[in-house]
Amino acid sequence: MEPLDRITRQPGLMDGKACIRGMRVTVGMIVGQIGAGHSIDEVLADYPYLNREDVMQALRHAARLT
Repeated sequence: MEPLDRITRQPGLMDGKACIRGMRVTVGMIVGQIGAGHSIDEVLADYPYLNREDVMQALRHAARLT
């Protein structure tokens, strides 16, 4: 299983939810965008400070939780 080194949790950040690289972008926000029908390219346009691997790791993290 590939490590998810871009997924972080910090008690004082976003209520301890899984975030991407310590930023105020949660895995849930990204998964919600994909679930709403947005493409990865659209998500990257909405969050220009993220890259494709950030989004992919967010999706992998969510998949591991289910």
